[in-house]
Amino acid sequence: MFRLEKRPAPSRAWTAATPVLAVLLTMLAGGALFAFLGTDPVAAIRTIFWDPIFGEFAFYYRGQLLVKAAPLILIAIGLSLGFRAGIWNIGAEGQYIIGAISGAALGLAFYPTENRLIFPAMVIAGAFGGWAWAMIPAILRTRFNTNEILVSLMLVYVAEAILASVSSGLLRNPDGMGFPGSRNFSDYPAAHNDFLIESAGVHWGVIAALIAVVFGHVLLNRHLLGFHIRLTGQAPRAARFAGVNPSLLVVVCLGISGALAGLAGLFEVSGPAGQISIDFNSNYGFTAIIVAFLGRLNPIGVMLAGLLMALTYVGGDAAASTLGLPAAAIQLLQGMLLFFLLAVDVLSNYRIRPGKREAA
Repeated sequence: MFRLEKRPAPSRAWTAATPVLAVLLTMLAGGALFAFLGTDPVAAIRTIFWDPIFGEFAFYYRGQLLVKAAPLILIAIGLSLGFRAGIWNIGAEGQYIIGAISGAALGLAFYPTENRLIFPAMVIAGAFGGWAWAMIPAILRTRFNTNEILVSLMLVYVAEAILASVSSGLLRNPDGMGFPGSRNFSDYPAAHNDFLIESAGVHWGVIAALIAVVFGHVLLNRHLLGFHIRLTGQAPRAARFAGVNPSLLVVVCLGISGALAGLAGLFEVSGPAGQISIDFNSNYGFTAIIVAFLGRLNPIGVMLAGLLMALTYVGGDAAASTLGLPAAAIQLLQGMLLFFLLAVDVLSNYRIRPGKREAA
């Protein structure tokens, strides 16, 4: 009855409307899911999307929004640069974990020394750890033409194994009575990512996320490298004729992505998480993929999408505690965002036309 007709050029109106429409469809589908689970759908949607900003306890939840949004924005900015160039880093979760381990290990190595240089050194170590982990798929891609999607994804499981090992071995708290997990950074002021404005949830990770947004915007719109990234993603053959080095671009994009993911891990482990533990990773690296696409691979859009995704985390926790919703339902709601975004995004490039009835 209907057919898709390719547009001569992508529709700007649909491109702008797609994220909003995807959010609305997610709310409708999420409401149906919550009703199926026996929960009032209107109350669930209000608890997740409204109460953290305008509800009775909004003063508490607003501070948590920036805490949750900061790592998502940091990681998604790095991913969006690579995605724009057709370089698919799916292993940011592993780079997030290795960055956290690297920075935490350096800080704990100096325990209990009190020195202002320890935390900056941890930041550098975290960024380097994430960068080094991202260089594995980058080098394998440029030297042996391997698929960076598979390599980066498989390295997530290696990073998780390393995390479990150091939590119960190398970085285990010697005063922790044998339980896995490192010392708590809140007890080590020199290495603690403390709140700068506690009521607003602002710590150094939030500042780094804002800097990353500005950096990404300037890079994509005011720098030659950003032009090469956009050109490679839109017209790979034209990029080669323009002298773009594809191998160098892979290394740079994966390197930036890994470094930002490592920074996110370091700020999280030294701040909100507080310690290296077996369950430290919170799937921020995978959720950031949704944030990157929901933000249309644009740094400003990524920032807004990161805040929206953080709202589902904070509101989801509130819904779980007050309405008894399972955590898996909240994760499914987050996945629906990407599903509906990709589904509706088809309309940016295609029109729906009535199908032609063929003669018998």
